[in-house]
Amino acid sequence: MPPSRWTRPTQSGDEMTVANLTDDGIHIEGLRKRYGAGDTAVDALKDVNMRVAPGEVIGLVGPSGSGKSTLLKCLGAVIEPTAGRMTLGGEVIYDGAWKARDLRALRRDRIGFVFQAPYLIPFLDVTDNVALLPMLSGRPNAEARQRALELLGALDVAHRARAQPSQLSGGEQQRVSIARALANQPPVILADEPTAPLDSDRALAVMRILNQMANQYRTAIIVVTHDEKIIPTFKRIYHIRDGRTYEEAGEGRPID
Repeated sequence: MPPSRWTRPTQSGDEMTVANLTDDGIHIEGLRKRYGAGDTAVDALKDVNMRVAPGEVIGLVGPSGSGKSTLLKCLGAVIEPTAGRMTLGGEVIYDGAWKARDLRALRRDRIGFVFQAPYLIPFLDVTDNVALLPMLSGRPNAEARQRALELLGALDVAHRARAQPSQLSGGEQQRVSIARALANQPPVILADEPTAPLDSDRALAVMRILNQMANQYRTAIIVVTHDEKIIPTFKRIYHIRDGRTYEEAGEGRPID
């Protein structure tokens, strides 16, 4: 049996709970995605409900074919949902139809993406890989590069600022990809299996970084994962099964 839907985790102190989340992070209500029509129609998403607070990192888990990839594509404005409502960073981007007029600008400026593979541009050095998105958004080159250097410093890879991607270790490449995702200060980051190719130490290091960055920049982060090494680090986890979401409290183990 899946966990009960909308189970509220018990947390103490000043920590965020489901009850006091606002629309400033990620808020999804009744999201559906249907492919095809008539007898051949397939409902990839049937009833997705999710809230992620600014500064929170949550896990999204589920078997193959459960709808994880479809949900991430809807959130990333790559494919259009069939019904429902999505709010990202306080802006309603979908409510029965797209409300954002420029989806390319939305993806560039308001959503950061971290993938299983870093996908760095091989002919640009590390600084320019991170600075490229702010430059495309219209920031002056010097300002964009300064922002890149600040992020690389925060992620302990500033010493590789002039290196080519091929000169980096796998862990360094993933840190640069996280810096790139943060370059435009998006309110939302979608991370798709970011630790899959990493050993335990590096996987936990990536999760430590994501939590630090979420806290520092008040970014709402969803991590899609099958990686059992990192699942105990989440305070909240959403399971997706047969196109529906179910929430449970995670262990929230400290990441030393």
